[in-house]
Amino acid sequence: MTGSVTVNLAGFTQQLRAAQRPPDLYLAPDGLLTGDTAAAALASGLALTFGAAGAFALVAVTARDAGNAVSQCLAAVPDFLRWLEHDCPAVLRRGLEVQLQRLTKPLAPWAGLSLQHPLIMGIVNVTPDSFSDGGDHADADAAIAHGLMLRAAGADILDVGGESTRPGATPVPPELELARVVPVVTALARSGAIVSIDTRHTAVMAAALDAGARIINDVSALQDDGALALAVARKAPVVLMHMPGDPQSMQGRTQYENPALDVWNFLDARLAAWEAAGGDRHAVLVDPGIGFGKTAPQNLEVLRRLGLYRALGTGVLLGVSRKRLIEHIHGESLPAKLRFPGSLALALDGIGRGANVIRVHDVAETVQGLRLWQAIRE
Repeated sequence: MTGSVTVNLAGFTQQLRAAQRPPDLYLAPDGLLTGDTAAAALASGLALTFGAAGAFALVAVTARDAGNAVSQCLAAVPDFLRWLEHDCPAVLRRGLEVQLQRLTKPLAPWAGLSLQHPLIMGIVNVTPDSFSDGGDHADADAAIAHGLMLRAAGADILDVGGESTRPGATPVPPELELARVVPVVTALARSGAIVSIDTRHTAVMAAALDAGARIINDVSALQDDGALALAVARKAPVVLMHMPGDPQSMQGRTQYENPALDVWNFLDARLAAWEAAGGDRHAVLVDPGIGFGKTAPQNLEVLRRLGLYRALGTGVLLGVSRKRLIEHIHGESLPAKLRFPGSLALALDGIGRGANVIRVHDVAETVQGLRLWQAIRE
């Protein structure tokens, strides 16, 4: 990033008009409100609705020019709306109007589930080498029992994976991945659970859908050959995640001009590919990929600006459970299973910034924390 400054609306308008070519613009909600405060601000025209997260009283507009210089304007909602109508350069207005509509329009149901309240996706790793619980549920019976326990504890979705995607993980042949996940998906789907298949491989996606999975959760954002066409043809709800490269190479690919905006651009491009293939944007959640090809400071920037991704017009899935970022911020070594307090703090903050689904290992504890957090806010 070659520069970042905050300016007022008048100065921001001058910068936009002086630019040799229109910059890229990004909208994000700020000044988030909940409960009675949100209701009063909405009634008086001082805020705009922000789905399950409440309302927002401020709008952050970020401009990035061709040289990757970044400037930002933070404006109260009434001031921003007047500016958008009267002073925003016409060539930029339509793009901002689209993003604003996406931020404020209620999200459609996804995978048959309402996104008007936070959802919990429970993690079922059928692997010997996942970073947090590798080997705990590596055989089908153990994984099925674990999935049923997570569902009973309050998980709305069970996310079944047969390949570790931790940094540096060895790739798993699709045949082995299939042998691991298909019996688990079959049993959990027959129990009535909403099952997601966590895979990068088209063949595994197809077999899991045949076995009863409803959702495809792909850390590579459907870039495997045939993955887009399969998901569209099967009308499967999907999660598109940001990851540079693959699990083996991603931590060597942490060069960004601006992490939060670069992630936005990647996800926007994958959404465009999804729609070009015939997919419905309402069938997608985006995931900014915390811990995937990002340093700790880069992860924190993405988390602070999580509301940006709601302007893509989809719900947002956030996976921060037991991530190494927690150990980094804590300041000393922590085994993954002792990172739940940090996991909960990150998850609740993410929901407050607009995340709709949180992917977690510790379902019962997260359900308890979420209920208390919601009760205080509402």
